[in-house]
Amino acid sequence: MITLLEQSERLVSSVSLDFKRYLFDVIPWNNRLIGIKGARGTGKTTLLLQWIKEQDLPTEKAAYFSLDDLYFTSHSLKETVSTFYKNGGQILVLDEVHKYKNWSQEIKNCYDFYPELKIVFTGSSIIDITKQEGDLSRRALLFELVGLSFREYLKMLHIVDLPILNLQELLFHSAEIKKKIPVGFRPNQHFSHYLHVGYYPFGLADTTSIHQRINQLIRTIVEIDLAELKDFDIRNAKKMLQLIYVIAQQVPFKPNISNLAIKTGIHRNSLNSYLYYLDQAKIISLVFQAGNSIAILQKPEKIVLNNTTLLYALSEEKALVGTLRETFFVSQLQTIHKVNVSKQADFLVDGTYTFEVGGKGKGQKQIKGLENAWIVKDDIELPMLNTIPLWMFGLLY
Repeated sequence: MITLLEQSERLVSSVSLDFKRYLFDVIPWNNRLIGIKGARGTGKTTLLLQWIKEQDLPTEKAAYFSLDDLYFTSHSLKETVSTFYKNGGQILVLDEVHKYKNWSQEIKNCYDFYPELKIVFTGSSIIDITKQEGDLSRRALLFELVGLSFREYLKMLHIVDLPILNLQELLFHSAEIKKKIPVGFRPNQHFSHYLHVGYYPFGLADTTSIHQRINQLIRTIVEIDLAELKDFDIRNAKKMLQLIYVIAQQVPFKPNISNLAIKTGIHRNSLNSYLYYLDQAKIISLVFQAGNSIAILQKPEKIVLNNTTLLYALSEEKALVGTLRETFFVSQLQTIHKVNVSKQADFLVDGTYTFEVGGKGKGQKQIKGLENAWIVKDDIELPMLNTIPLWMFGLLY
């Protein structure tokens, strides 16, 4: 275990505290058992290392272990935690738990056996904690880390530090919001670059290769992460990649299951399941008609890619402006709100608020006569009456 502790010390000492994700201040870190899900590339590991560093404890008391380390091929998690605890361990962060067989049962046992030990674990976004053995979901506080919001992107690049707004503020207190935006700040000067490369933290370090890295990321998700699902046949990985490609060239669209089956060679009875898996893996977003919820066999009303950076990486041709608008809107709202397709306009949020998303020429026709309805435009800087700038939905987290 000495090697694990040395690795932990090296990683913790090298992580920067200059910028922390939104979730850092949301999580009640004093809880004994915390789980964090998230797609690859969203920064889960960095978040954990930053938290350990802030504890300012020696490695023997607060350590980071990644369960995909070769060490765990010949050592059990249970015995490793036991040794760590007996040597004075107080805080243990476990990364990539889905790489370890029976992880949920062993974490539950550690939680029960060592009441003075605090455990934080992370795993893939496709993990369903409620279906794991050991009933871990009743013991752990669960959170999900998504990609950078536009607000976080601006802060990370030291452009401007804007406040987080909740949806109620954005919709009903436009006068107060205007006062929170610094004079001279021009959001649309930075918005396009965010749409291209800003969703994944790793992309801001090297923007020239981000689209190549995203393609590699998707392949890893399909060939490794999804392959661990009991219902996914790894022999269909190539077809799954083809499905992603076909979707990327058509979004946003209402899926025709029969046509998708023909284009991809995937049996139509399996397609809804595969779409569900891609949604859980944060490659696509399934948007349902109001009244319907995400279920493995439920047909979505609309499909969009999970974020605009993915859209740029996967689209053969230049992404259409309308597609970018809808993708960004869904990406930013679905993190903390329920987004459905509206019968009258584009989207219905939390079953109450109707939105029509468009450009400068977008009028009021689609929302005429509707209560709690707004126009969202991508080429304005500040809200006016029932018209809200698209970029401001990037301030929600």
